[in-house]
Formats: sequence, structure tokens, C-alpha cells
Amino acid sequence: MNLAVNRRRYERFQMPTPYCTVRVRPLWSPSFTHEGHVYDISENGIRFECDDPIEPGTQIAVEIMLPTPTHPDAVDENPGRAVYAFANLIWVNEEDLPGPVRMAAAISRFARTGDRERLMRRLIAGRYARAA
Repeated sequence: MNLAVNRRRYERFQMPTPYCTVRVRPLWSPSFTHEGHVYDISENGIRFECDDPIEPGTQIAVEIMLPTPTHPDAVDENPGRAVYAFANLIWVNEEDLPGPVRMAAAISRFARTGDRERLMRRLIAGRYARAA
């Protein structure tokens, strides 16, 4: 019997691609250089795709635009407000080349006061499916 062990500390949530967008920039760049879509996200990580790969180990900044709630009873005090974080790119799926490339990053810290809390409120509100 093969039982998979989940070693993650934080639960991941699937995002409705292409409705959750991400912009990425290496920390040395003054502007966002990559755009793409989020596949899943947790309190300490993000899996996404962009058209061009970024070298694993690169320190990055991400801007995550969570989807606007569509349910009439959904409450969101800041619809359309991005979540910003700093992260370390940990893997790139080279099998995707050429074409959009899937990547994953470990979030090291959130950029602004309230970004972590805003993300977590949206994730635990029950709008998104839990990722495997």
C-alpha cells in the first residue's frame, strides 16, 4: 500500500486559472518582468506559470491579484487589491519548454502590512478548493 505523506505545513488552495493573475520580478529589477496565472497558493508558497522561465534560486517579488468574489453574499473589504510578497523561486518545470512554464516559489515574507491577513481571509472563506 502506497500512502502519500503530505509534508506541507500550510494547506494549499487551487485558484481558478486564468482568473488569478500574478506578476513577477527578480528583486534586482525595478519593474515586473513576467506575467502569468496562479495554479495554487498557500500561506508560504505559490505555484504559477509565466511565458518565460526564471532561474531557480532567484529572489523574486510577486503581485497576486486574487479573483473578485462572484457570489452575491461574498464579503470582500478590498476587492481588486493585490497581495504583494517576496519569495525564493524553488523549481521550474523544464518539460514545459517551449511554452508557458510552471514554476513554484516559497514565500519568505509579505511586502505590506495586511497582505498576509488579506490572503488568508480569502483562502479560508471557503471560496477555493483545497489542492492535493
